[in-house]
Amino acid sequence: MLIIPAIDLKEGKCVRLRQGKMDQDTVFSDDPVAMAGRWVEAGCRRLHLVDLDGAFAGEPVNADVIHQIVEAYPDVPVQVGGGIRSEKTIQTYLDAGVRYVIVGTKAVSDPHFVTDVCSGYIGHVIIGLDAKDGKVAIDGWSKISKHNVIDLAQKYEEDGIEAIIYTDIARDGMMQGVNIDATVRLARAINIPVIASGGITNMNDIKALKAVEHEGIEGAITGRAIYEGTLDFAEAQSLADAD
Repeated sequence: MLIIPAIDLKEGKCVRLRQGKMDQDTVFSDDPVAMAGRWVEAGCRRLHLVDLDGAFAGEPVNADVIHQIVEAYPDVPVQVGGGIRSEKTIQTYLDAGVRYVIVGTKAVSDPHFVTDVCSGYIGHVIIGLDAKDGKVAIDGWSKISKHNVIDLAQKYEEDGIEAIIYTDIARDGMMQGVNIDATVRLARAINIPVIASGGITNMNDIKALKAVEHEGIEGAITGRAIYEGTLDFAEAQSLADAD
């Protein structure tokens, strides 16, 4: 199971939000490229980058910083989300060396978009399903749609996506523990990998996810916990790798 450090970008800085609220941010670094290097040196095998400004703008805003990170650490696969709502954006990121693009809002508002990009970019498309009480949130989590997480996940699986990132937004950045039950329910309902996100706080969460890894949990994204020190990244990855 992969432990995936998150680098959330706002105005070119590495920040973390609470429950996706842009006015509740904590700046952890003015140098996201150096921050990425910190996790690469600690042994991460994938990086999770989010263009927070892009998620609200509907198009990339921090693409230059993302490109710099990819260029600086070419051997580490990078997955990018936030404002990916056109094939042009996907192509630009992949051309820059990004391994996976994460489609969120556009997947909900225009399901045919997912079908089209999956056929054109096989193996590179991940869907981000951010949910509250089982319903999918869109537009930088500012709106809750009527769509059920599992129903959408099953549809996207048919389209040929690579994986699903599932985030419980009620827990994201709140250090309250990961929503294991909801994550497992989703993983059992589909046959593609699920990456858990939101609420990971300490080693107990890693142990809990490791215990259900066999259900189809491919990885876990962590942000605030590794920045504030309640979770040691290297220790967490070591546990995740254990038999």
